[in-house]
Amino acid sequence: MANTYTQIYIQIVFTVKGRQNVILKENREELHKFITGIVNNRNQKLLAVFAMPDHVHLLVSISPTISISDLVRDIKAGSSKFINEKGWTTGRFSWQEGYGAFSYSKSSLDAVVKYILNQEEHHKKRIFKEEYLEFLQKFEIQYDPQYLFDWIDD
Repeated sequence: MANTYTQIYIQIVFTVKGRQNVILKENREELHKFITGIVNNRNQKLLAVFAMPDHVHLLVSISPTISISDLVRDIKAGSSKFINEKGWTTGRFSWQEGYGAFSYSKSSLDAVVKYILNQEEHHKKRIFKEEYLEFLQKFEIQYDPQYLFDWIDD
């Protein structure tokens, strides 16, 4: 689109189906690279990615040529297929339905990148459910608890 100028930064969060802890530390870097490739192939820019055993955080600079839902669909479908082909789990791997998407200003990017890359330390203090509910509250997102992710006891 000629003469279209945007600056859109979105943190995307989604979880493994059933919140199973199946993304192993030894596979993390390879998964990060694969997700980076999906984002790049969709002509978007990945600023940070970190996969915990049961969920993933991404920070993307997204253009108005793609919807967030289309990008997330492509990331989840492609990475599910990749994980299944690699045989990293016993049984079929899939992501849960849905995701969280939270927008940030350019001035917040350094803090968000640090937050994403420091997930292991962060989750020593706060479980994922607390973190996710805090995002929803911080961004004043109304939600129906019955439609949130399937929670397991942390």
